[in-house]
Amino acid sequence: MSSDPTADPSGNGAPLPSYNRDNEADRPASVTEEQPPSRPRKSILREYAEAIIIAMILAFTIRVFVVQAFKIPSGSMIPSLLIGDHILVNKMSYGLQLPQDCKMEVSFPPITCYSAKTLIDFGKPHRGDVIVFRFPEDEEKDFIKRIVGEPGDTIHIRNKIVYINGEQFQDQDFTQRIDPAIIDGRINPRDNFGPITVPPDSYFVMGDNRDQSLDGRFWGYVKTNKIKGRAFLVYWSWNGKGGWSEWVRWERIAHSIK
Repeated sequence: MSSDPTADPSGNGAPLPSYNRDNEADRPASVTEEQPPSRPRKSILREYAEAIIIAMILAFTIRVFVVQAFKIPSGSMIPSLLIGDHILVNKMSYGLQLPQDCKMEVSFPPITCYSAKTLIDFGKPHRGDVIVFRFPEDEEKDFIKRIVGEPGDTIHIRNKIVYINGEQFQDQDFTQRIDPAIIDGRINPRDNFGPITVPPDSYFVMGDNRDQSLDGRFWGYVKTNKIKGRAFLVYWSWNGKGGWSEWVRWERIAHSIK
């Protein structure tokens, strides 16, 4: 038997191929899965900018379609609402509204709309509702009053007493009259007014502070498409008078508006 390590073990004498490390270079390399390139990380500035833009869009949507905050600047709704009350208005009280008659402004929100069309009706405004609406004589301003007359109602005020369809309106629980004097209706309609009939698609409104309110007695009616919503909650109330402990009216926070 041959002792040559290169000999064929079968005994036919054919040499075996010798192992050469140099041949490893000719072997195919193992294949690995190629990883996709990692996405570049957003800069902090861009992340903040996107968050702010999304927050502004959400705030604008909620403000236009769902709920809007207002501040009471005058005493025309005393005792129901006080100067410095901050309130929330439900803009879906009477339906889903589509804003109309809009214009662009350099402000937030950047769009101001002066009327609305009801897409889905949830119900009509009713007598006693406290509503926010576009002031008919200056639609740049929002007013807040209480509905007294609905479409078709006959309103008559005699010596400060309000009559609706011939019956006295029971408003003692939420109104005040601080001036004992009675003004002739031919001079001023404050204490003697009408009778008038509320036209279709309109409402007659008055302030709860009857002797100190610029309301429907002086300028007429509110059209349905000018109503922005129904006030339902006082979420903050700022007095700003007296000692520092009296600046906030804590007892009015989360006060329901009726």
